[in-house]
Amino acid sequence: MAELYNLSSVLQLLNISNIALIESLRVEFEEGLNLLTGETGSGKSIIVDALGVLIGGRFSNELLKSGTDRGFIEGMFEVTRSPELNSVLSSAGIDEDGEEIDTAEKDHKAATGRRTPKVELIIRREVSLAGRNKIFINNQLATQSLLRDLRPFLVDIHGQGDQQTLFNPDTHRELLDAFAGNDAQRVLVSEAHQQWTTLKRELDALNRDEAEKFQLVDTLKFQINELELAQLSVGEDERLEDERRRLANVEKLTTLSQASYSRIYEDDDAALARLRQALTEITELAEYEPGFRDYLEGLESARAVLEDLSFSLRDFSDKLEFSPARLAEIEDRLAELSRLKRKYGGTIASALEHLARSQDRLQQIEHSDEHATQLSSRLKATRDLYLERAGKLHTDRVRAAKKFEKAVLQGIAEVAMENARFEVQVGPAAELSNDRIGRDTGTDEIAFFFSANVGEELKPLARVASGGEASRLMLVLKTVANASEFPRTIVFDEIDTGIGGRVSEAVGVKLKKLSQTNQVLCVTHQPQIARFADSHLVVQKEVVKGHTEVMVERLDREGRVEEIARMLTGSEITNSARKHAKEMLKS
Repeated sequence: MAELYNLSSVLQLLNISNIALIESLRVEFEEGLNLLTGETGSGKSIIVDALGVLIGGRFSNELLKSGTDRGFIEGMFEVTRSPELNSVLSSAGIDEDGEEIDTAEKDHKAATGRRTPKVELIIRREVSLAGRNKIFINNQLATQSLLRDLRPFLVDIHGQGDQQTLFNPDTHRELLDAFAGNDAQRVLVSEAHQQWTTLKRELDALNRDEAEKFQLVDTLKFQINELELAQLSVGEDERLEDERRRLANVEKLTTLSQASYSRIYEDDDAALARLRQALTEITELAEYEPGFRDYLEGLESARAVLEDLSFSLRDFSDKLEFSPARLAEIEDRLAELSRLKRKYGGTIASALEHLARSQDRLQQIEHSDEHATQLSSRLKATRDLYLERAGKLHTDRVRAAKKFEKAVLQGIAEVAMENARFEVQVGPAAELSNDRIGRDTGTDEIAFFFSANVGEELKPLARVASGGEASRLMLVLKTVANASEFPRTIVFDEIDTGIGGRVSEAVGVKLKKLSQTNQVLCVTHQPQIARFADSHLVVQKEVVKGHTEVMVERLDREGRVEEIARMLTGSEITNSARKHAKEMLKS
């Protein structure tokens, strides 16, 4: 197997049950180039279609195998963590715990200094005869929209009309920038755009404030004055409530405190007098029985507590005095506090926070002219910086576009599209102004134009490329560009349509190159492509107990010789075909 780079997404396992002709099928895939071969109609495309359904395609009970009422498709992916992936999983509440699992991979990381923490995603889609469709990701219920969000991190399928990325202008920009090596400049442009956006938002908010300035200033001044005059303090309402309760119950409190004082201290048989007597007796008793000495300290403490309590009761009773004026004053203050709390957040603390915010806000508005001038100056400087960086990125893109066109044209000529033309157009994305500076990817709109045949004018790629042509074109684009910028599992289905011989050899070489940076799954009928496989899977259709079933077998070297010989000659395999197959595998 060729040396692999740090793959970001690997499909490890695909389970299919009761779907189309498949009763039960388990297919394990490896890193590198996985090729599926077999007779026409053997079921290869069913496997690719099932993978498409797994990552968000339409799934209905029409896909169920005849005679069954329930089916499922399940896939296990090992994906490198990234901030973008973590964000998608976290927002959906999906468990994203993963492990770094492979020893060889760890050794590779140690040698290269790379760290690639992995997350394992198990996606399962179920459908029943009743039409109920369920999606699970790591055993948690999920939605189809989440599958669509995850799809760019997992699988890119090309063939039979499924070209979800090739026709997207964003992909065109990413491919050209990857070819040009514009990563560093893209970061600088994005940073300048973010700075400009932040300052623009702040200035817009300040201008809105300016329009409402006079009304807002009056309101803020009134509220600040009201709260400052109130002289609020945290806990004041609770203290006043306690005092009001005492004033409203002076008579009851006087009776209780005086009665308790008498029972503890003043009466002839007061508790304190009895305790002192008991303490004297226990002290004398302890002289004869040492065990009672342990109680003397406790009794002395109790005496001190009762004595202190009695004096507190006496002082409390002496100070109690009913004051209608003070009670009315407290009632008025509590009413005022209640009004302010209702108006400013429900508590005294929130009212004080509102006062602090209002004071800051008023200060900002009173100095808004000066602040607006500073912001405008900074905004212009940031805009100039953005346009300078975006201009350099534009220049780099225009310079790289011609080289990219030349490399792509050479590549598509090698895969049986000698008459095709390809062009990269780099134009302005939008009209620039002081209030509008473009996107965080720059000021360019990048589009690929294509013509497959002589005499046809160049048109946007989505309008002219057929399934097989689009598959081969994407293969060329991704091998010409830096394919490691798109590290996911790439599936090609119709890539060998209408080609053979030398062209198939060229396609195989490009697939092999792409598999160094991406896991590749490819359905092919060409032995010249099949010989490049890192993992060769043969798909067969057999009749078992009156039912047609699809089976997949991983081939060893002997099996690969037989399969490639069959692809060379047909159903009757000759010794010369086997010899040719062995020679192909050796080379």
